[in-house]
Amino acid sequence: MQSSRQTEDPMNVLNPSDFAVIDEMDPSLVDGFRVCYDREVPIELRLQDSEGADEMGTLENIKVKILVNGDGTRYSQIRFELTSETDLFFHYIATIDELKFKRMRDEQKLSIDYQNLITLLIKLCNNCSKDPHAYIGVLYLEREGASHLDFIQNMEYKFVELLSVHFAAANEEVVRQSIAFRYNSVKAKMLLMQNRMAEIISIIKLKNPSLLLQIQKNSNPNMSVLGRTSQQSLNNSKLGR
Repeated sequence: MQSSRQTEDPMNVLNPSDFAVIDEMDPSLVDGFRVCYDREVPIELRLQDSEGADEMGTLENIKVKILVNGDGTRYSQIRFELTSETDLFFHYIATIDELKFKRMRDEQKLSIDYQNLITLLIKLCNNCSKDPHAYIGVLYLEREGASHLDFIQNMEYKFVELLSVHFAAANEEVVRQSIAFRYNSVKAKMLLMQNRMAEIISIIKLKNPSLLLQIQKNSNPNMSVLGRTSQQSLNNSKLGR
């Protein structure tokens, strides 16, 4: 009973399930795909000309999303997506099935099977985040839209390529859907947080008005703005009722 009361505590800011419905609208989930990895990873971006020469690279935090399609741990497809919060039109996709993986394994002399590829991809991405000096992700961008992401290990005395994945630039419709979802997702989550903040402010004002005044007095300017916005949302909701 105690855990139930804690779950229903009105002072809880947000429950993870509050965002679940919004996240389920992600266009990446079409055709039965599900997300198994979603976080920012430091990746070096290098432009590559038609002759294979590299320009100076820049290190950026790239949003890496890995999705799988299939039952349980038997994957029929693995999708690897790269996007950027600083460039909304940056969107590259790699879709790997068993046939493509066999070619990768033969060309790169890999010693894993297809079902273990997802574990390797996640491990390499995490290594780049946790130890960026020893593990490096380099995305080579060609001007025609193709690219390849190389995972490299710094052995101090030489660099060793661990895995290379070929990507293609997403088409305009996929990019448009992705941008629209990300914009609407942020907007919806912000509105949800503002409404929840308004409810919390209302509860504090009712039960302990002096505490609310103290919080507003000691809060930073951003929190004060949020408080005013939340109070306005609360007033608007009351007018609506």
